[in-house]
Amino acid sequence: MIKLIKYRIFALRAEVGRLFSARWHAPRGNDIFPLMLASLLSLALLASAQTPAPANPFRGVHMTGWAAGSAKDRARMIAHLKAAGLNAVVIALKDSDGKVFVRGVPEVKELGTYVNAIPNLARCAGDFKAAGIYTVARIALFKDDLLPRKRPDWAVRRPGGGLWLGKGGATWADPYRREVWDYNLAIASAAARAGFDEIQFDYVRFPSDGPVKLCRYSRPRTRQNTEQDLVDFLAEADRRLHPLGVKISIDVFGQTTTDDTGMGIGQHIAAMAAHVDYVCPMMYPSHYRKGSYGIKDPNRDPYRTIERGLRSLSGRLRGLEAKVRPYLQDFSLGYRYGPRQLQDQIFAAARMGVVSWTLWNPGNRYTWAAVPSQAALDAAARAGSLEASETAASTSSVSAVKATP
Repeated sequence: MIKLIKYRIFALRAEVGRLFSARWHAPRGNDIFPLMLASLLSLALLASAQTPAPANPFRGVHMTGWAAGSAKDRARMIAHLKAAGLNAVVIALKDSDGKVFVRGVPEVKELGTYVNAIPNLARCAGDFKAAGIYTVARIALFKDDLLPRKRPDWAVRRPGGGLWLGKGGATWADPYRREVWDYNLAIASAAARAGFDEIQFDYVRFPSDGPVKLCRYSRPRTRQNTEQDLVDFLAEADRRLHPLGVKISIDVFGQTTTDDTGMGIGQHIAAMAAHVDYVCPMMYPSHYRKGSYGIKDPNRDPYRTIERGLRSLSGRLRGLEAKVRPYLQDFSLGYRYGPRQLQDQIFAAARMGVVSWTLWNPGNRYTWAAVPSQAALDAAARAGSLEASETAASTSSVSAVKATP
C-alpha cells in the first residue's frame, strides 16, 4: 500500500506539471515521403514496403466490430480516445462466434461466414487513422463457432466423429489443419489491405474449457507438437503478413506470464514472441484463481496482481520486454470495478516498466476519466526504475560486505 501511495504522489506531481504544458498527443504514423517525385508504380511499391509507425507507447481500447461499423459510434469513440489522451483502437473483425466482418475474401464468401457489420472497412480504418489513432484488427483463430459447422472436416472432433463442443456448446477449428491457417490468414491479409496498421490474433491456442480429453485432431496430439504447431502458424503469419506492411500481435492467457509449461493449450510465450511484434497477455484480475501469486483474492487486489504477473514475465522475456502490451480490465466480474481499480492496474504496469496496454470492456463502456495522463505514467515508470536501481545497488553492497574477508 505504501508503494502504491508513493506512485500516486508521483502521478499527482506529473498531472500538476501537465496543466502548464502542451497536451500529449499520439504519434500520427510515418510522415516520411520521398524527396524526389517517382512514378506511380514506384511510389506504390515503396508504400507497400513500409511498416506503420507503432503507437509508442500504445494506449488503447478494444472496440466491437458492430460498433466500429457505425460512423456515429466511430466518431464518438474517436472523441473519447482523444479526450483521454489515448492513441490506439483494437477492432474485432472476427470473434469467437466465427462471424467475419471483412468483405471480399473468397474463402469467406464460399463458406458464407461474412456478416455485413462494417459496410466499408477501409473507411472504418481511415476514420481512425485520420484522427491519429493507430488501428489494430483483432481476429479470433481456432475458437470458431461457425467454420467447423460449415466444414466439419476442419473441426476438432469427438471420438465418435461428431463435432467436439466446449464450454457453452462452442465449436473449435483444428489448429493442426493448414486449411484453417489459410482461411484466417486470408482474412488477416484482407484487413491489412483495407488499411489496418496491425493484425492481432486471439485464441492462438488449443481448447481449454470443456471435456478436453475427448478432443480429437487431424493428428495425434502431444505437448511438444501443440507448442510447435502454434509457433509454426505464427512463422507462417510472419512470412505472409509482414510484407504487407503490418505489425503482428497475439493475445495469450494472462497466466502465461508465470507458467512456462504451455498450460495444456500450447502457449509457450517466449517461443511465440519470436515471430510477432507484440505479445498481449490478457491479465484480467477477475480471471485469476484465489491464491494466485500468494494473493488471497486477485480480483480485489488488481495492483499486486498486475505487478507480480509482469515481474515474473520480465525475467522470461529478457531482451523482448518492449513487446509486452497487456490487456487490462475495465469491467466488473465478481467484484465492482471503478476508477480506482483501473488506475491500480495501469500504475502497477508502469511501475514494472510497461507503459503500453489495451483496456477491455465487452460493451465499449470505458472509464475514460480515470485514465492517467502519459506524464503521470512516465513518472511512475521512472519511480519504478529508480527503486529497482536502488534495490540492486543495496543488494550489491550487501554482497560486497559479505565477500570482504
